[in-house]
Amino acid sequence: MNMIEAINSAHDVMMERDPDTVVLGEDVGYFGGVFRCTAGLQKKYGRSRVFDTPIAEGGIMAAAIGMAVYGLRPIAEIQFADYIYPGFDQICSEAARIRYRTAGEWFMPMTIRSPYGGGIFGGQTHSQSPEALFAHMSGITTVIPSNPYDAKGLLISAIESNDPVVFFEPKRIYNGPFDGHYDRPVTPWSKHPSPDVPEGYYTVPLGKAAIARPGSEVTILAYGTMVHVAIATAEAAGIDAEVVDLRTIVPVDIETIEESVKKTGRCVVLHEATRTAGFGAELSALVQERCFYHLEAPVARVTGFDTPYPHSLEWAYFPGPIRLGLALKKTLED
Repeated sequence: MNMIEAINSAHDVMMERDPDTVVLGEDVGYFGGVFRCTAGLQKKYGRSRVFDTPIAEGGIMAAAIGMAVYGLRPIAEIQFADYIYPGFDQICSEAARIRYRTAGEWFMPMTIRSPYGGGIFGGQTHSQSPEALFAHMSGITTVIPSNPYDAKGLLISAIESNDPVVFFEPKRIYNGPFDGHYDRPVTPWSKHPSPDVPEGYYTVPLGKAAIARPGSEVTILAYGTMVHVAIATAEAAGIDAEVVDLRTIVPVDIETIEESVKKTGRCVVLHEATRTAGFGAELSALVQERCFYHLEAPVARVTGFDTPYPHSLEWAYFPGPIRLGLALKKTLED
């Protein structure tokens, strides 16, 4: 399966297991979603369980919150992460706080899916990476997979969670892995050494990172598309880098991060979002606080720029092998 098919399979598995699982969003029904992640689900489960909504993200979030409070398990799709802002107040002021404000009496078993990031020339209104905004809000789990196996297992875990989960899907790797070279077509997953995706039910735990590439010289912390950039850069440069795929940024797996950085003594943080107040700043602070006496060089960040996402200059904005390679070289020389 590619990531689209894996995400579709996760929906199918959970809708078959639990009749309270429902799907809502713009064009998720008959059309199957703009990226086809919900293709065929309405035909199989009916229009009462997979249904289209108006173009009103605040309304989508409010409806999903109401469903979750009353015992359903809604999966709400926001067509692009860039469109999530009209629903931000509902997510952060209502969904994230239900458990706290009711002293644990009510839960919020709600999953919010959305494609995010660049790599498909979507321009400034279809390419943003707003994960740090949700990481800042207490009560929300924020997930970003890097491969089909994890995408399906993490999504099933998200749907089964009794707390709200924001599930960002890197659209650059929907159809195949990213080899770090922007001018090449996407490589099909069948030609990439990623795990096979089982047809049935399985889970990947939320809040647990994975070692995507073992190494001993430097630790690269990444998630989503950037995991592939990190691996490609390390292999091309001949650097024995350990790539930690965070998978979940909140809660972040600080134990795995700490173990890796203490082993290598160096750390580079890689993400596509803008630099200022990006999640890389939080990772840098955590590493400095917990690994200070093990560090042989300052923690480096390779990120997007503090500008709107450009269209024609997308690859100049995208943190790629050249920029990451320079940062790794400097970190190893310090």
